[in-house]
Amino acid sequence: MPKLRVHMMSVSLDGYAAGPDQGLDAPLGVGGEALHTWAVATATFHRMQGRPGGSTGVDDELVRRGEEGIGATIMGRNMFGPVRGPWNGSDWTGWWGPEPPYHHPVLVLTHHARDPVRMAGGTTFTFVTDGIESALEQAFTAAGGRDVRLGGGAATVQQYLRAGLVDELHVAVVPLLLGGGERLFAHLEGAPPLECAEVLSSPVAAHIRMVRR
Repeated sequence: MPKLRVHMMSVSLDGYAAGPDQGLDAPLGVGGEALHTWAVATATFHRMQGRPGGSTGVDDELVRRGEEGIGATIMGRNMFGPVRGPWNGSDWTGWWGPEPPYHHPVLVLTHHARDPVRMAGGTTFTFVTDGIESALEQAFTAAGGRDVRLGGGAATVQQYLRAGLVDELHVAVVPLLLGGGERLFAHLEGAPPLECAEVLSSPVAAHIRMVRR
C-alpha cells in the first residue's frame, strides 16, 4: 500500500527546522541553510544536480532512500516560495529554476487558487485549496501506486502528523544551534504516536526514522 513519507527533515539541536526571518534572501531563515549541509555534500545529491563527486556512507544512504519509490510530492506554500496572499498573476515558479528536481507531480497547499504550473523535466505544480486530505488523495492518484513524499515546511508536516497521516518520518538532527525560527515538534497536541524504527549517525548528523504504529 502506498505511503506518505517525510525524508531529510533536518532540525537543529534546539529543535528548529528553519531559522528566523525567512524571506526572499533567506528561504530557510538566517542560518537555516546550514541545516542541510550534510545532504548537499552527498554523492546522491551531487548526482541529482548533475555534478560528479560527493560523499558516501550513512548520509548518502539516507538521501538515496528518500528518493526511492516516490511518485508525487506535497509541500506547503511557504516551501514553494515567499509570495503571500492572492497570487494576482504572480510569475513565481519556485526556488528551483526552470527544471525543478522533482520530475513528478507536486501538490502545493494554499488558500488561494492558481492554475497549474508546468515546468521542464516533468514537474507540474498543482495548487490545492481544499485541505490536506484532498491534497493527499490527489497526490496518491498522481503517484500511480508509488509513495508520496511530504516536504516542508514544519507547519505542513505538523498538520499531517496531527491528522495521523504520516507513515514514515526521517529526522536528521544537525549539530547546530539556531536560537529561533520554526520548530518541527510543536503544535502537535493530540497527534498519534510514532515509534522509532531506526537510528543511524555520521559525523555531521544523527538520523532518526520513525514509523506509524
